Amino acid sequence: MKTGPTNSKDSSMGIWQRFKLIFRSKANKALDRAEDPRETLDYSYEKQLDLLAKVRRGVADVATSRKRVELQITQLNQQSTKLTEQAQKALSVGREDLAREALTRKSALTNQINDLQVQHDQLVAEEEKLTLASQRLQAKVEAFRTKKETIKATYTAAEAQTRINEAFSGISDEMSDVGQAIARAEDKTAQMQARAGAIDELIASGALDDASSLNAGDDIARELEALSSQSDVDRELAAMKAAAGGELPAAEQPLAIDAEVDEVIEPVQQITEQPVAEPVERGESSSS
Repeated sequence: MKTGPTNSKDSSMGIWQRFKLIFRSKANKALDRAEDPRETLDYSYEKQLDLLAKVRRGVADVATSRKRVELQITQLNQQSTKLTEQAQKALSVGREDLAREALTRKSALTNQINDLQVQHDQLVAEEEKLTLASQRLQAKVEAFRTKKETIKATYTAAEAQTRINEAFSGISDEMSDVGQAIARAEDKTAQMQARAGAIDELIASGALDDASSLNAGDDIARELEALSSQSDVDRELAAMKAAAGGELPAAEQPLAIDAEVDEVIEPVQQITEQPVAEPVERGESSSS
């Protein structure tokens, strides 16, 4: 049994059919994305205008042919009338042979006139049909134009509304980028605020020096300031107690507290205000 080539051929045909199907589906999807209904409607309207122009040209051609036939009929009628007059004149002078020749030619012209009259009637009927078709087609084109403009306006409004909704909901890329930028700015602001607060706490606790302070780097001066502040608090508290209960005069207890604080502050200030002696070299120290 020779089934190998047949199976391979069927398999290749199946793959090719699948490839064509996939290609067509992909192409159709790409065309759907690229297609703009407004452009499609405009193109259809232009094609209908071209068809209407062709019909009108057809009507004009038929009318031209009809007019040409009418002119030929008029000329043949004039010739026929002339031949009749010539035949009568020939009979009046006794030339029957000439009259017969004139009437023979008139008979031939009459046949031509009859044929042209048939053609004229056909052209008139054709012109009427084409004129009616042109009028109907023009009415359809005008109706299509009105509908086209309505559909285009509706599509444009829907497209604008979709973009606005996407912008408000943050779906669009532009609004997503703006939202991310705002989030990053808020994170950086919060980080800077936290850092500033941490630095303030470190300066207050003495772990970092305040470069703008006159006593920067001097922990002794900071302790003195703290003691002075505490003495002010104690003095104010004593005054409030004296005013409320009358137990102590307002000036006695604060003076005692100030004396104690002065006893602590003065030696320390003397130490801090004393100029630092320059270092002495070893040779001088040993000689002294």
